Amino acid sequence: MFGGGGGGPVDTTLYETLNVSPSATQAEIKKSYFKLAKEYHPDKNPDHGDKFKEISFAYEILSKPETRQLYDARGLEGIKEGGSGGGFPGGNLFSHFFGRGGMDDDDDEIGGHPFNIFGGMGGGRQHRRKHKDTVHVLQMTLEDLYNGKTTKLKLTRKSLCKTCEGSGGQKGQKYKCETCKGRGVRMIIQQIGPGMIQQMQTACEPCRGTGGKVPDNQKCKTCKGERFEENQIIIEVYVTPGTENNAKITFTGEGDHSDPDVEPGDVVIVIQQKDHPLFERDGDDLHMKKKITLNEALCGFEFIVKHLDGHPLIIRGQPGEIIEPDAVKGVLARGMPNKRRRDEKGDLFVHFEIEFPEDHFLANESGYALLRSLLPIPRPCPVPPTAIEVSLMEYDEKKYSRGRGGDAYNEDSDEDGGGPRIHHGPGVSCQQQ
Repeated sequence: MFGGGGGGPVDTTLYETLNVSPSATQAEIKKSYFKLAKEYHPDKNPDHGDKFKEISFAYEILSKPETRQLYDARGLEGIKEGGSGGGFPGGNLFSHFFGRGGMDDDDDEIGGHPFNIFGGMGGGRQHRRKHKDTVHVLQMTLEDLYNGKTTKLKLTRKSLCKTCEGSGGQKGQKYKCETCKGRGVRMIIQQIGPGMIQQMQTACEPCRGTGGKVPDNQKCKTCKGERFEENQIIIEVYVTPGTENNAKITFTGEGDHSDPDVEPGDVVIVIQQKDHPLFERDGDDLHMKKKITLNEALCGFEFIVKHLDGHPLIIRGQPGEIIEPDAVKGVLARGMPNKRRRDEKGDLFVHFEIEFPEDHFLANESGYALLRSLLPIPRPCPVPPTAIEVSLMEYDEKKYSRGRGGDAYNEDSDEDGGGPRIHHGPGVSCQQQ
């Protein structure tokens, strides 16, 4: 198995697998491979599927001059490491033929495969399979997430048949699919080019990939050979105050369990928050919009908000405390509870919108004079002698904006009935005091 003397390869394992000598030509290696692949193909010889993988792996290495040269020089260890230059496929070959996701430096196992080409260096960890989790979306109001709530859910669950205890036939009996010999998969070969074939793994159809198939005359009368039965279960979901949107609550082992050789799945409850007509949530904080009049913005306001705990909150603005358009004011500790620190809460933020009065809302000029006398005096605006007085108009963005910046106002428009012609005289500006 191991050479190295007289300038020969340091390891002859792959040559022995293909029944050729280390000095064999590429044509001899190819001829021997096709002969062995035909003999040990899983469809023809299902009991030797592992042998077929060994043959395919050996040919993959020895059929390419660069990997053959690396193998002759450093053996299988060199193939595993991929060569010092990094230009060889290395561990990817093992994952392709033996079902690994890649090779780690500190993990030399090849998926527990019997063809342990590293002489038993890896023990092969066994990971028991697990059923797919059952995911259920639970919609809850913002009030529910603020106060906390317990909800009972009725779910359909697959569980092992009580009559046959999951065997599908006689209690305690294990049944192996004759087609795949209990593996649940079949290997197929496809030719993808002259002298090139591709090995593919596909689920066994007769056993639906389970590896077990009960003969018709031995099937359990309760489950009809399916090995499981469906029943209803009640799950009590407690949502703690402050639970976030899209939070997951897991009930371990409460999911489907239809195969005695597979661990039961989990039930995963995903909390989905419903939209609220008033509040929007941002972490532990709450946000709301409030429209007030200009009078209220200048002279004070008062309004009541029904909070998520059902209590009304009185929110006041004092006269003289000016609320500007788009102002944001906060109320401390009136947000959502913190799920991890029960004695803490976020804040409530109020986004104000100012509702201005309509044009000419006062009856006469004296009313505006009175209002002007009550409001702060405007800053003086010196007017130069060359100033030209112009009039303001309503701005219609759709009508006058053409994607060309300010030039849209310097041109006449014949297409839209003739827009206003605006002439620019000397600039007039009011100095800020």
